[in-house]
Amino acid sequence: MFKKVLIPTDGSVLSTQSANKGICFAKKVGAEVVALHVTQPFAATVGFDGMAAAYAITDEDYDKTAAEQAHKYLKAVTDRAETAGVKAHAVSATNFNVADGVVQAAEEHDCDLIFIGSHGRSGLSRLLLGSVTAKVLSLAKTAVLVYRVKEEKDA
Repeated sequence: MFKKVLIPTDGSVLSTQSANKGICFAKKVGAEVVALHVTQPFAATVGFDGMAAAYAITDEDYDKTAAEQAHKYLKAVTDRAETAGVKAHAVSATNFNVADGVVQAAEEHDCDLIFIGSHGRSGLSRLLLGSVTAKVLSLAKTAVLVYRVKEEKDA
């Protein structure tokens, strides 16, 4: 049924948990994985209280660091897929809106499922933080499977 599963990651512990479950799902259904990391462009950071000027960050520095992070996050997913015996490749994208980047990547890479995690926030925290997953659900033209990640409690 599903041949190609898009798994977005932002490198967080929770997105790693979701990616691991997505790889297990892909293995069970015999699908390949497209691991995705979406970076917002440098111009998106400039608007936040002059952050770039305050820290003397150049667009080249930003792009280099963003590419290094994307490679690290994506390698973790593709390495995990390889260990599980699942065919996978990595894709980096840049978009002002991360949800748009996820949906566009799914279309561009002919994915028939987006496997994405959700923190399950509600109320004010969801309103303030926004939800990439909720935006993906509203924009996607393909199937979306939302995995509710479990936040580990500090003991």
